[in-house]
Amino acid sequence: MLDTLRAFAKTWIAKILLAILVVSFGAFGISNVITNLGTNVIARVGDEEITTIDFQRSYQSALANAAQQIGKQPTSQEAMAMGIPSQVIARLSADAAVNRFASQMGLGASDQQLAKMLRADPSFTGLLGQFDRNSFNAVLQQNGYTEAQYFDMQTKAARRNQLAVGMFGDAAVPETAQQLINRYASDTRTLNYFVINSLAVPAVAAPTDAELADYLKQHQAEYRTPETRKVDVLSMSLDSLAATKTFTDAEIAAQYERTKASLTKIEKRDIKQVVLPNDAAVKTFTDGQTAGKSFDELAKAANLPVTDLGTLTQAEVTDPALAKAAFGLAQGAFTIIDGVVGKRAISVPTIEAGGTLSLADAKESIVKNLAMAAAKKEYSDDLDQIEELRASFQPLATIAKRYNLSVSGLDMKNDGAALSAVADIAATDRPKVTAAIFAAQADKLVPTVTLSSNHNVWFDLKSVQPARDQTLAEVHDALVTAWTNEKTTAEIAKAAVNAVADIKAGKSFNDVASTLNQFPQLSQPIKRTGDGSQVLNQDVANAAFAGGPNYYGSSKNGDGDYVVFQVESITPAAGTAPAQARSYMDNAIRDSLFGEFITGVRNEAGLRVNDAALNQVLALSSTGN
Repeated sequence: MLDTLRAFAKTWIAKILLAILVVSFGAFGISNVITNLGTNVIARVGDEEITTIDFQRSYQSALANAAQQIGKQPTSQEAMAMGIPSQVIARLSADAAVNRFASQMGLGASDQQLAKMLRADPSFTGLLGQFDRNSFNAVLQQNGYTEAQYFDMQTKAARRNQLAVGMFGDAAVPETAQQLINRYASDTRTLNYFVINSLAVPAVAAPTDAELADYLKQHQAEYRTPETRKVDVLSMSLDSLAATKTFTDAEIAAQYERTKASLTKIEKRDIKQVVLPNDAAVKTFTDGQTAGKSFDELAKAANLPVTDLGTLTQAEVTDPALAKAAFGLAQGAFTIIDGVVGKRAISVPTIEAGGTLSLADAKESIVKNLAMAAAKKEYSDDLDQIEELRASFQPLATIAKRYNLSVSGLDMKNDGAALSAVADIAATDRPKVTAAIFAAQADKLVPTVTLSSNHNVWFDLKSVQPARDQTLAEVHDALVTAWTNEKTTAEIAKAAVNAVADIKAGKSFNDVASTLNQFPQLSQPIKRTGDGSQVLNQDVANAAFAGGPNYYGSSKNGDGDYVVFQVESITPAAGTAPAQARSYMDNAIRDSLFGEFITGVRNEAGLRVNDAALNQVLALSSTGN
């Protein structure tokens, strides 16, 4: 079947059909109507349905990926602006279209192939790198799949893979194109160059006050004091409230007696393993054990690697035989048991004993639990009382003292950095508190900033220093530096322009450099990416590759200086691109062809979207944003 598909894909008939599919997609777009779609169906591609569960699962995964990129969970509005729902529909509909086509072509996956795919999936491996049924069940449960759903998903994935490989697996970038790409990426040039920096041009005269005043006028936006708000901040959370609680030794001892039965520590063992690859290795360990030699001595003598499986409880060891053997050993002893292939030696160098914790060992945990329980019990009452005191315009300093909490006096700017002094306010919560502080009005009661159900922040606005333009006297030295740097940069740029003009006029490269008291240097062969330094960086290299032999010019480099260059020699890259690059190019063209194919078959099948069901799912997904 795959050979037939591959042969058909190369025919002119297949290419015409593919072109028609692609053009028809561009002409007619994606239908967005509701036609006989149930409430549990988000969309349908031909007779392939995309269920609300399929969409929700992919949508939540897409949100998680976006959260990793932007540093926070996007809200429903942000997700819509980023196009995430449309991207998920596009991806699911593409898969559905290909599944439909592959099914019509009679493609599928045998039970043996599915079993092979299952064993090869690293998500389901245990400590020994083999398939583990418990891991398999846990991953499926975590992702909301049944076994039947998982194998159905894998069958469809196998179909898509067979179709992609069968039709486009041997598509490759033409040899000529590979050579051109390799020339672009790997040609090298050697340059004569010199650098024009501030030392190569005359020093700029000190600016007059009039020049500084004019410069300040043009750049006033860069010389302003930000608005500053002086505030007292009080943060109350369960943790901060719990930190105020103290308990007597008698109270701690009484709690220990009440909870002693639950204050247990599970035994853990550090388990090490050596795989014994042959009978000789087994004999070495067997004889060594009889002779009283240690596990490490025997491993070193046999030159076999020791694998530390970690310090684990018996329940954490997913291999029953390993768990039984390891937890039946005395500390420092080892034994030989069956492995996946052959034998393996197991050792337990250290044991963390289990059992009931002593009062001394449990004291810290008991105090923490007592304090948290007390904080939870009184948090709501304290919150109500603080709100009443705030309503009567009691200052936060007075309120905080009553509850043994601390107030932080801050000079707030709109970047919120000053809130780092309040340990109880996380970096992710600072923008919300900062926005509230800068929205507050003087002499008016400001609302509570609620960060969670058990975390509230209050602040007193003490004073406001508005943003203002800074005067010449305040920023005189900074202005002198900025003005001088700007003028010096202009002189350097002018010198580079003049140098290039002199070369164009026929003056030798060495003479032009000498005029500026510079000495030409010969570079190492460089590619378009430069030589990895700030001097001949990518910008300079791109400028040098803009012409042919003896080409000259100038470019600003990574240090902010100007490099004047002339191409000394050009070395063309030989042959085609390296194997890794060719593989990348081949895969890119295959992906492109397959993407166009998907677009065509999806449009041919017809995509219908249930807007009502989609909006309902998005509304449910946005709950809590």
